[in-house]
Amino acid sequence: MTIKLPFPALRLRKIRGQQSLHAGLLLSAGLLLSACGQSDNQISVSSDERAATATTIAANRQVAEQLNLNDQQDFNDARRGLIASPENLQVASLADPAKNVWDMPAYGFVQGDAPNSVNPSLWRQAQLNNIHGLFEVTPGIYQLRGFDLSNMTLIKGDSGWIVIDPITAKETSRTAFNFAMQQLAERYPDTRNISAILFTHSHIDHFGGVLGIISQQEIEQRNIPVIAPAGFMEEATSENIIAGTAMSRRAVYMYGKNLARDEFGHVDSGLGKGPAFGEFSIIEPNQLVSKTPTELTIDGVQFQFQYTPESEAPAEFTFYLPQYKAFCGGEVVSRNMHNLYTLRGAKVRDAMKWSAYIEEARNLFADADIYFASHHWPMWGKERIQTFLKQQRDTYKFIHDQTVRRMNQGMTPGEIAEDLALPDSLAQAFSSRGYYGTVKHNARAVYQGYLGWYDANPAHLDPLPDPQRAAGYVALAGGAGALLEKAQSAFDAGNYRWSAELLNHLVFAEPDNSAARKLLARNYDQLGYQAESGPWRDVYLTAALELRTGTPETGINIATMKDMLLQTPVANFFDTLAVRLKAEDAADKNWRIKINFTDLNESHLLWVENAVLHHRQLSKDTPEEGEINASLNLTHPLFISMLIGEVGLKDTLFSDDLNIDGSKIDLVRFFSLFEKPATSFAIVLPD
Repeated sequence: MTIKLPFPALRLRKIRGQQSLHAGLLLSAGLLLSACGQSDNQISVSSDERAATATTIAANRQVAEQLNLNDQQDFNDARRGLIASPENLQVASLADPAKNVWDMPAYGFVQGDAPNSVNPSLWRQAQLNNIHGLFEVTPGIYQLRGFDLSNMTLIKGDSGWIVIDPITAKETSRTAFNFAMQQLAERYPDTRNISAILFTHSHIDHFGGVLGIISQQEIEQRNIPVIAPAGFMEEATSENIIAGTAMSRRAVYMYGKNLARDEFGHVDSGLGKGPAFGEFSIIEPNQLVSKTPTELTIDGVQFQFQYTPESEAPAEFTFYLPQYKAFCGGEVVSRNMHNLYTLRGAKVRDAMKWSAYIEEARNLFADADIYFASHHWPMWGKERIQTFLKQQRDTYKFIHDQTVRRMNQGMTPGEIAEDLALPDSLAQAFSSRGYYGTVKHNARAVYQGYLGWYDANPAHLDPLPDPQRAAGYVALAGGAGALLEKAQSAFDAGNYRWSAELLNHLVFAEPDNSAARKLLARNYDQLGYQAESGPWRDVYLTAALELRTGTPETGINIATMKDMLLQTPVANFFDTLAVRLKAEDAADKNWRIKINFTDLNESHLLWVENAVLHHRQLSKDTPEEGEINASLNLTHPLFISMLIGEVGLKDTLFSDDLNIDGSKIDLVRFFSLFEKPATSFAIVLPD
């Protein structure tokens, strides 16, 4: 539901629940919430209704005929060097040992020929990503694959192990590292120490597990190098923080978090099986790479770094190991087409820079005889590596160049996405297939990067809101019954995209129309079954799930992010607070609140003016201006504990770690101006 406010054209969702100082602080961590429960408004579904149709079976058969799915080269590479594979790789949650944060046996169904309900090309990628264990890339370089979405790489140094990308969660990272140490004990009986840690880039699946294998205290005591690209800490702790609630909700769709692991649900993300939802952490680097080339000797091993910012991540590097003739591509290159735009929502990535970095690496490290990366499996042979890098380079540049070409001919994003196709020289390369990114949504990303959301058609400049447009289309079709009949005919003809277009209007006009929701879910089933992209499949099938069971109502425990939050600059939380301000309630307010972090020797002023929240850090050079309504004095750890709900306001008001100067009433009134973040919101149903 929506409510009308005294601001023209502004409509906000109703927020349920009491507002308080604690709720106001808790909303700052809203970016960490991700839906997991379902409502009671469920629509029953039979197995026959979920079955692949003849149209889907034919479409998937056509894919199988176009590609050489029997090519075993990737499977040979993925299995090469296997030392050991855990028999039952399940990793329990630290917070709740009764639950698993990782479950490889759940993907045991991914074997044999593709079922009718899975695109056979995606099925092949899922089979490759099922190959897991500890692998020897070459003597001295080892990889743990299939313990998480990403890989952990271990390089033997003179005194210990150089760890590359300690994966997503503390639980999976610890499990992977301990497994490697057990298996490598005979080869290296005196070496278990970690001698260095490298983060290739600023995405959480490449650093979130670091405190599962080492402590901050040990790093400081032993002076262990922690090396990352310049800008790493800023990007890692701030990425998505402003729009984090929306992105977390959308990530549920992108990764199929709530889907069953079976032939009718989630099978693979393309980049790996999926992310581990455990406890996340971070450590601040003590060495940064900021230029190409940068040469470092780390525990006796020579590294040549390539700095690649604003490619796959805002802060990223690749590196070359001359003594091994081995190139680590980070995530700049991988065994699928990547995202120029990610479906969870993020800033568009620069295809031109991305392609140029690959070409630079191809020339800088032309002697590479081994390729390995942060995802997928390695490759051996100089000629094969050069061909692979050229294909990766040209995949992104082709999409960029040919999108801009069509854009300059006046084509719209939708027309470009429908028209653009890779040439056969790229389309037949499995490493350029759209298992993660796709040509269609990457082309739209290029358009967006240059021209933004508006396609220049005035009808799209100020369109009606979805519910009003939906009601108009239903009336134009002759009512709900007539529209449903037309949608059923389109479904029966295998025209699922058109049927979904019609039914989306009907569901938004009549959300309780169970026949419309059921048929729309069936359309999304078929579109998901045909999708070669793991995220596209998950998006469609999650949409079908929510049409049948309702919008999720609950969120994950944000306490899993405590170690991350402790490293996040407090100013970032105030930025998030600003976008939670209920402007309609703050229009005539002019309150000023001071927050003093007693252990950080840091003070921040927050004030409301013109229905906008401002903040700044105070210092001797920036004295306070005007009267302060109240001052909140507390420690940084207590602030974080309040954010994640470990302690409540009642406890903290009487804590020695917190005190208030001035009006407690004004303080509570100030924080009552901010929304408590919704743990979920509707996507395929009107709210």
